[in-house]
Amino acid sequence: MRGSEFAKLKAFAAVVERASFARAAEHLGLSPSALSQTIRQLEARLDAKLLNRTTRSVAPTAAGDQLYGRIAPLFREMADAVAEVSAAAGQTSGMLRINTLGMAARQIIAPRLGRFHRAHPDVALDIVVDDGLSDIVAGRFDAGIRVGGRLEKDMIAVRLTPDVKMIVVASPDYLSHRGTPRSPADLHSHACINWRLQVDGRSHRWAFEKKGKRIEMAVEGPLVTNNSDVGVEAALQGLGIAYAFDRERVDEHLAQGRLVQVLTDWSITRPGLFLYYANRRHLQPALSAFIDCLLDRDLSASESGYAPR
Repeated sequence: MRGSEFAKLKAFAAVVERASFARAAEHLGLSPSALSQTIRQLEARLDAKLLNRTTRSVAPTAAGDQLYGRIAPLFREMADAVAEVSAAAGQTSGMLRINTLGMAARQIIAPRLGRFHRAHPDVALDIVVDDGLSDIVAGRFDAGIRVGGRLEKDMIAVRLTPDVKMIVVASPDYLSHRGTPRSPADLHSHACINWRLQVDGRSHRWAFEKKGKRIEMAVEGPLVTNNSDVGVEAALQGLGIAYAFDRERVDEHLAQGRLVQVLTDWSITRPGLFLYYANRRHLQPALSAFIDCLLDRDLSASESGYAPR
């Protein structure tokens, strides 16, 4: 393969991975017009249309998807080989794409961005906040962060946080007007703030457990949301009772008395957060360094594989 053909294929892969000519051109250090010309030359060389382009989006055609599926693993292998040599020489570099829940981005990733960049200035992070449980392989991500019970199959997983106890909360004002529920069944006569699952659009069923008895129930109320900020704010303003998925969002309000926990003896424990990635022969050095940073451990303590506990 001639060098010019390799460069065209690399440019094509960059457009597919970023779903944007502008973002791909910036990554490659080209102008959008030059990148468009490169793709046109590749399509002419192969006598096949590779990309469907509109004013708002770019997506591979069937032929483009087939081509990308063959060349992407090769590019990843080459990038991993280069990264491994750099790591052996004491350098970690490359692009790292992470798909993560919003609460993990806030609680775990954001506070450590500066430290990671100072330790690994040649690693570029692409952090995509996504509460919709996307397929990280299909989305061409290096890793994802999810709640333990929602990990994709056949993945290697790293525990990031302990399991968390789910709690039911309401404002003192709401409870003074509507009363305090004593059992999950009482929620049917209360206003509840629902959480909509981004995966399929259904409302989440609230789960409870007491003395080995487990209950899952649908609730109703004046608000349904897929955003934890909106749900917590609604509870603070007295709209109803909320089921806390994101403990960081409610613990401070509980401590200051702005929210009150109810049904405390019915609380259920959910799996904590895990980082997960596809099983590959070699763990990408940049990903290994990122995992070490999230776990607040020294790079020298890194391991080559992990399993969920």
